[in-house]
Amino acid sequence: MSRAPHRISAAERRARLGRRHRLAPSARATTAVEAADAVIGLHATDAATVHLSACARLTHAAITEVERALYEGVSLVRLLSMRHTLFVVSEALAPYVAASTGHAIAAKERRTLVKHLLEDGNGLDEHWLADAESAILAALATHGPSTGSQLSAAVPALRTKITVFRGKKYETVQGVSTRVIRLLAAEGRIRRDRPRGSWTSSQFTWTASSPWPALAAEEARTELARRWLIRYGPATEADLKWWTGWTLGHARKALAAAGAEEVKLDDGVSGYVAPGDTEPEPSVEPWAALLPALDPSAMAWADRGFHLDPEHRAALFDYAGNIGPTVWWNGEIVGGWAQRADGELVWRLLSDPGQDASAAIEAEASRLSAWMGEARVTPRIRTPLERELAA
Repeated sequence: MSRAPHRISAAERRARLGRRHRLAPSARATTAVEAADAVIGLHATDAATVHLSACARLTHAAITEVERALYEGVSLVRLLSMRHTLFVVSEALAPYVAASTGHAIAAKERRTLVKHLLEDGNGLDEHWLADAESAILAALATHGPSTGSQLSAAVPALRTKITVFRGKKYETVQGVSTRVIRLLAAEGRIRRDRPRGSWTSSQFTWTASSPWPALAAEEARTELARRWLIRYGPATEADLKWWTGWTLGHARKALAAAGAEEVKLDDGVSGYVAPGDTEPEPSVEPWAALLPALDPSAMAWADRGFHLDPEHRAALFDYAGNIGPTVWWNGEIVGGWAQRADGELVWRLLSDPGQDASAAIEAEASRLSAWMGEARVTPRIRTPLERELAA
């Protein structure tokens, strides 16, 4: 007679976040790489989010620690990967992320760009694209790290414009520069280097790189699923499919190959954990956190009901389903925060977590304000509550 699946409560799921995501003070990381690995990867569409997410998880929050990892040791790298989104992952994990998701995205990007070049009807094709790519790599070898504008000045082909969706009502003229550079980056042949400006800037320079070692896609998906289960389990098939952007079939195969163990969640739905990972989480002290828009701890599940009251969604999410800056208490989202133009950090609690929580949240806000210093951050993801608080 088969044994009934172990049940893991919503409270236990919240308890896992403090230690596994390095959010409780006693569990914080000492390096930016440890902080990134704790959540598999840091969302990187917004340059500031990378630093805010990493420093929230560091014992000694410091922009210099994150920048060293990104631009000196290059132990953290940016990859176009899960959900066709830019993430920062550790150098050790990057080959698995690239093979499981990144390579397929890059191949699709190349097919689409070549299709648009051919449709333009001006003799542009895959051979023209290869020559343009070679010219970019030669320019980087000659001039060193360069912005997109500097590369366009050095490589005339990048100043080419094409007409896309010709004959349709949404026909438009596009420059190819951004698309060609983005494709080289997606394939790992170039990478983003230091931005022009501060850590909040997205005007990156580009430098030459080397593609990641070749791995079988199925092997890579299995490894990524295994690590995801450790950090985010228990979670459902739908959660993994959503987080990765894989097909449901790929998600199911990866879970099976990783030896995922079925458990039952509070609502009776089947979830999965890493093999044998059903014991109660070792306790940590009560903790508060102020996390940025799109932080992985808020975005890694399709169903976030265990740490987010559905009544709070309207205030904390934008129209596209992206979450803004959030305030946490013991694994639960209890409010949102923003930075005003004068640098003041402000927040609003959407539920009453008690006096101890309020004191801890104020202390965490002070810690965040101290390491941010004179920096000003306006998230790309503007949500109703963030806009209201920042006004």
